[in-house]
Amino acid sequence: MTKGIPRRVRLAGMALLGDDEIRTKLAELDGWERSGEAIVKVFKRGDFVGSVKFVDALAAPAEEMGHHPDLEISWDTVTVTISTHSEGGLTAADFELAAKIDAVA
Repeated sequence: MTKGIPRRVRLAGMALLGDDEIRTKLAELDGWERSGEAIVKVFKRGDFVGSVKFVDALAAPAEEMGHHPDLEISWDTVTVTISTHSEGGLTAADFELAAKIDAVA
């Protein structure tokens, strides 16, 4: 447990999704795009403080899942990239985390 957030079991052994499954899951999310073996979304937060607060809010869902996105902050913009690195591509967990991030946004 980290700072009161229970950790979920590691994601090892998750099945990679096929292209058709990825297209279907992307269609269920707003604004996410495929980039190679990852999905990416850009969030505008108004200013640097808003961007940092948004990134801070992503810690809880990421820790709960034991699945962590790659994050890039550029003043008022946060770029979120998600992939299951241990599996070398996209799994159902990536789309679950994307939906949780959208709920925080």
